[in-house]
Amino acid sequence: MTRTVTSLSALLLSIVLLVSGNAFLTTLLGIRLSIELVSPDIIGWVLVCYSIGFVLGTLYVHRIIGRVGHIRAFAVFATISAVTALMYPMAISSEFWAFLRVLSGFSIAGVLVVIESWFSSRASNTNRGALFAVYQIVFYLSAAGGQLFINVGDPANFMPFSLAAILLALALIPLSLTRMEAPVIEQVQRISFFTLARESFTGVSGAVVCGVLVGGFYALGPVYATLMGLDVAKTSTFMASAIIAAMLLAWPLGRLCDRFDRRRVMFWVVFAAALAAVAVSFMGAGNLWLLMLLVGTFTGLSAMIYPISVAITNDRMESTRIVAASATLLLSYGVGSVIGPIAMAELINLMGPKGLFLGNAAFLLVLAVITSLRITFTDDVAIADQEHYVPAMPETSSVLAELDPRNTEFQESPEVEEMNEESMRQTG
Repeated sequence: MTRTVTSLSALLLSIVLLVSGNAFLTTLLGIRLSIELVSPDIIGWVLVCYSIGFVLGTLYVHRIIGRVGHIRAFAVFATISAVTALMYPMAISSEFWAFLRVLSGFSIAGVLVVIESWFSSRASNTNRGALFAVYQIVFYLSAAGGQLFINVGDPANFMPFSLAAILLALALIPLSLTRMEAPVIEQVQRISFFTLARESFTGVSGAVVCGVLVGGFYALGPVYATLMGLDVAKTSTFMASAIIAAMLLAWPLGRLCDRFDRRRVMFWVVFAAALAAVAVSFMGAGNLWLLMLLVGTFTGLSAMIYPISVAITNDRMESTRIVAASATLLLSYGVGSVIGPIAMAELINLMGPKGLFLGNAAFLLVLAVITSLRITFTDDVAIADQEHYVPAMPETSSVLAELDPRNTEFQESPEVEEMNEESMRQTG
């Protein structure tokens, strides 16, 4: 395992640079638009364009990669993401920034497909669960660390945008110098949205609502913090703590999901997240630590709705359909991430900062009702028959779903098979 992780060090470094730069840029844009006194509803429409671009990217970048190859495609996508970061301060225009956000979302989706397909190609049946966990830890820590870059300069000038572009451009170097052979990317099949909803309505509903919550918060969290009177340094800490909370809650909730019925775990997670959201809506910025604790509880619980939804869905799927179902759930999450910023921005515009969390609470209560009705009127899956819980991460592409330890159709690449054979000869 150590040898495999070492061989992937270039990929991991590229992930750190890419994710931290992208997370930093997302928060920076929300703060800068607030400084420019752009109304929250317009901010929501601008920032949601990233999600639109990302969803389009996950659907179409495979064709580009297949046509030009991994290294060239990665160079193109990373360059586009860096160039767009440099272009934001050139003209503070809602229409121009919306266009740039579409490009950013599309290019980041392309970069992630390249990185994750390479990552997946190095996995074997014995280590893919561990690699899956390593990827998620690196991703979350990088996203949290990216928030802290907000403190390096005044968001009102060009310097922070240049730093974001530098991080995104530097992500090119480690992967471009790798000597690993390019993997083969196959287009992941999807189950029809309506077919999957018939088989697991709770799972699909949870994925959509999670997209609303997480997409809305990451787009408008910096706007909320600014409206609450937090300065740039406190805003960066506020956003970083929310991301860390999602990572810290993954393990204990995973234990609960393996020991109890998952739809009931979903109900109580959703209900607790709704209570936290309501509590935040009545909080001021006077007690920052209590505010961050409540927001971290809300975001941590909300982020867990997606992996629980995946687990609920997979419990009702044949193992051979897990990857296809995961691809559809990712698309469902993407739809929610488009709805979230628009809906929450309108509520902030109407109700002030508290509208963000009151709106989130309303979506959560709807999901709680759906979950309760499904528990009442449909049969449970016996706990002994539940698949092992895996903390699936929504901020990714469908390629990584192939690493899911529950996927019995996983095939090792020829290069990994040769490495395994060589290792057996050396130990034999």
